[in-house]
Amino acid sequence: MKSRTTLYPILLSILLLALGALACSLPGSNGGNAPTILTGSGNDAASITAVVEEYRALFGGENNGGDPGTKGPDGFREINWDTLPDELAAPNLYAPDFFNQPEAPRARGIVLNTPGEGLMVSADRDNPYGALPRFGNLNPQYADIFKTFSEERLFSPVGSHIVNLTFFVPGTNTPATVKGFGAVYLDVDTNHTAFEYFDKDGNSLGKFETPISDNGLSFLGVMFDEAIVYRVEVRYGTGPLGPNDGEGDVDVAVMDNFIFGEPQVLP
Repeated sequence: MKSRTTLYPILLSILLLALGALACSLPGSNGGNAPTILTGSGNDAASITAVVEEYRALFGGENNGGDPGTKGPDGFREINWDTLPDELAAPNLYAPDFFNQPEAPRARGIVLNTPGEGLMVSADRDNPYGALPRFGNLNPQYADIFKTFSEERLFSPVGSHIVNLTFFVPGTNTPATVKGFGAVYLDVDTNHTAFEYFDKDGNSLGKFETPISDNGLSFLGVMFDEAIVYRVEVRYGTGPLGPNDGEGDVDVAVMDNFIFGEPQVLP
């Protein structure tokens, strides 16, 4: 019969092995490997350009543009909003599946939805509606507050501060997953969860905060070892855009470029 002093190390080893197996199976564990997180902030586009380029490079390939179909495991897709036609920009609402159309250059493989009134891309300077740029149509102060990373349109939900992103094989209705998603934020004033990633079964893969940069630009990009991200919940500050911005503890923020891994067919 083994003594207690002999049994303790054995029991401890068994316990540690069990805990390790449990950790690998927990939602958000990424198979036991922590995701790569890149952040940056500054007063202008130049101050975050290096970290944005670094995030693009993590995907091991080049920008795959807007061609339909999956281009393999490497590369990324990017949206800068500037090619949007005027009829889908402010003061009009944006079509949630605009960047998952079956033809180039709109086949990017991403669909956006919000529980609010809709989605909006800000107007450019020469729009036919006379709308102020940078969401000045919702609050004239925004035209002076919000800066841009790539000229000149920005993106935000309306009537809510939440957007859900889901991924598809570009140009199709076939569900897909990506290795990661990152984006440029404008005017982040408070600490709050910016992104929460989910797998195909709805398990959370983690929550992440974006750096504070009052009246400036911030970048947050997260990348996992494998293409396991099926949905991303994005929070734009702590409240929706509008004329009552600044009341109480409400912090509003909008976004510029979206960058995400090449969508892969669900296994």
